[in-house]
Amino acid sequence: MYGDQETIRRILTEAGDTWAVVGLSNNERRAAYGVARVLQRFGKRVVPVHPKAETVHGEPGYASLADIPFPVDVVDVFVNSSLAGPVADEAVAIGARAVWFQLGVIDEAACARTREAGLLMVMDRCPAIEISAL
Repeated sequence: MYGDQETIRRILTEAGDTWAVVGLSNNERRAAYGVARVLQRFGKRVVPVHPKAETVHGEPGYASLADIPFPVDVVDVFVNSSLAGPVADEAVAIGARAVWFQLGVIDEAACARTREAGLLMVMDRCPAIEISAL
C-alpha cells in the first residue's frame, strides 16, 4: 500500500507544519503551485525547493533541501519518479520526519529505504486531496 489512511493522517496532523515542496516554482500551471496554496490554507508553512530558488506564495525558495537553514518536517516531492529516490535520501539526511511522493511519483526502493530510516512515507497520493478529506 502506497499510503494507508493512518500514515496519511499522521503526516498531515502529527508530523509537523513545515513542508518543503520539491519542484515548487512560480509556474501557476503546475500542480505543485496549487497544492502548496492548499497546504498553506490548512496552516502549513510551505518552503519552495527548486533550482531557481524562487519566492513562492510569500516564502523564500531554496535550491536544495540541504540549503534550508531550519528544520523541515515533511518533504513533498513533485519531481519525476526517476529523480524522486535521491530526494527521499536527502530528506532522510536532513532529518525530516516524513516524505510524501505526489500522484504519479512512484519509487518502491526509495519508499522502502525511507521507511527503514524511520520516516513516515506516502507515495502516489496528493496531500491537498487528503487534507481536505480529514
